[in-house]
Amino acid sequence: MLVGVSDELSFRPDLYRGTAEYYDRFRHSYPDTLIRDLAQRTEASGRRRLLDLACGTGQLGFALRDKFAEVWAVDQEPDMVAAVRSKADARPGSGRMVTVVSSAEALDVPAWHFSLVVIGNAFHRLPRDLVARLVYDWLAPGGFIALCWSSGPGVGPLDWQLVFGSLLRRWQEALGASDRVPANWNQARQDRPDTVVLSEAGFEVVGRFEFPVEHRWTVPELAGYARSLSVFPAAALADHSAAFDASLSEALGPFLVDGHLTETVSFAYELGRKPA
Repeated sequence: MLVGVSDELSFRPDLYRGTAEYYDRFRHSYPDTLIRDLAQRTEASGRRRLLDLACGTGQLGFALRDKFAEVWAVDQEPDMVAAVRSKADARPGSGRMVTVVSSAEALDVPAWHFSLVVIGNAFHRLPRDLVARLVYDWLAPGGFIALCWSSGPGVGPLDWQLVFGSLLRRWQEALGASDRVPANWNQARQDRPDTVVLSEAGFEVVGRFEFPVEHRWTVPELAGYARSLSVFPAAALADHSAAFDASLSEALGPFLVDGHLTETVSFAYELGRKPA
């Protein structure tokens, strides 16, 4: 059962169990333009430490790894951390990657340990006020927190996006998964935006920086993306795999152009700075 705490909501700790393979293959990678801009604004020099908090399969940690002497990749879901560790072991410089299975609020970190903390598409699932205060302590003076975001294909104004979003909701109901996340999960962020939370924790809000990128999907890629989502229990969807894929092909087929569906993905990050 999901229980509200203050103006925040509690999310299940196992939302992404069984999704790591799909998450790593089908979730958007952050564009090089965003990564370069973030590294420049945070003065990443290759000598300090980065924390990728609620890291998933490490999209941000790996993209920024060359800019830091050490990268911590932390997630409360063991499957995600195992995926990060496997990728790190297969690449040069694996010794710079520290992988930890932990919730954000239980993570044991010395004060002033990091110069940058990044959180990708996850701040809304964390106890924001508590995590903002913890990150403030973990950062060295003058350090930064970056809340990174990317839009998904299930939301947006295009006809095929509306059809895709509607299909996902129908399957969520059919699988009995409608209560996996709180129905009003975004209300807390609307009432108190993330930048307000950061400001009240002591951060100077530097600004929001956006990087729109055109992306082309195939229907099988969208099927893989759907399997990366928190709203579907992985095992339950697997039992209906063929039927789900068939319904997706039937619904989206009329919108294909040269075998693809095109959208503009909105990538962005909100940057806060701990005073020097």
